[in-house]
Amino acid sequence: MLNIPKYQIIKKINESAHSLIYRAIRDKDNQHVVLKILKADYPTPEKLRSYRQEYEILCKLAKLNGVIKVYSIEKYQNTLVMCFEYFRGKTINEWLSERIFTLEEQLTIAIHLTEILGQIHKQNIIHKNINPSNIIFNPSTGKLKFIDFSISTQLSRQHLNVLEGTVAYISPEQTGRMNCALDYRTDFYSLGVTFYELFTKKVPFETKDAMELVHCHLAKQPISPADIPPAISDIIMKLLEKTAEQRYQSTWGIKADLEKCLNQWKMHGTIKTFPLAHFDISEHFKMSQKFYGRTEEIDKLLTAFERVTKGKAEIMLITGNSGMGKSLLVKEIYPMFREKKGYCISGKFD
Repeated sequence: MLNIPKYQIIKKINESAHSLIYRAIRDKDNQHVVLKILKADYPTPEKLRSYRQEYEILCKLAKLNGVIKVYSIEKYQNTLVMCFEYFRGKTINEWLSERIFTLEEQLTIAIHLTEILGQIHKQNIIHKNINPSNIIFNPSTGKLKFIDFSISTQLSRQHLNVLEGTVAYISPEQTGRMNCALDYRTDFYSLGVTFYELFTKKVPFETKDAMELVHCHLAKQPISPADIPPAISDIIMKLLEKTAEQRYQSTWGIKADLEKCLNQWKMHGTIKTFPLAHFDISEHFKMSQKFYGRTEEIDKLLTAFERVTKGKAEIMLITGNSGMGKSLLVKEIYPMFREKKGYCISGKFD
């Protein structure tokens, strides 16, 4: 057991690839807390920077009741340790393996999660790792808390070149393999996967292979959840759209539709389908990331790709002046290659 000054360690709660989580008592006030410490004896500068960034983000979200509170970040030997509030409860993931939620409970949880996520987004924070293991729930009080902001960002939009997050729950754009920037709507996709599991106890894609999961997120349409009211299934499937433009555009739109389902269930014991996203008005101005004006060129590339899939070998040369969008044209067709598990190698020269 670790011996961290100023704390009495009670037990280890969890262990991830990079961190150890302990429940402890703080000496100065005998308060129960949770300690998160980097696992490596000599963490890299990037890991230390990521820890400090998580602390700064949680400080920014300190006033939100639905986010775990952080008390301090301290040096411990060659690493860092963060001290969090001890919130009585278990992760949604743990509850799903222990009990059966009623439909009313499921809808209430979904509404509260959406509301908290909206408050997080209002602070210009993208969580980027929403999943049932990162949500703590106390059924006695009905309170929920988001945890683990280790890969969260304060940017309203960013480009990813690497895969980040828990693979079963990441959005297509979060795989780093799509020709588009990542914004707050990536959290809506992860929320959709979380809802899928909350209502069905299954994830949309159940393979354990990481690369197969990435392919599924990019190219495979999930099966619409069965054995739940179609209106709820429609909400989940809208959250799971491959492109951010086709998903909900605001937490207010998601919450309004979920509340309509809950109200119908309470009043009539049934839920009728209805047009979605009636109140879905985005608070953010977003430029469309759709690629315009190159339909003919894209068709030529895809036609060549079809020939190659039948056994031919070809090389394509794209010419033009600097700034015409040659690189964007090539990136635009990457997802179409991946749908057929193809590979595309590209390069530049003067």
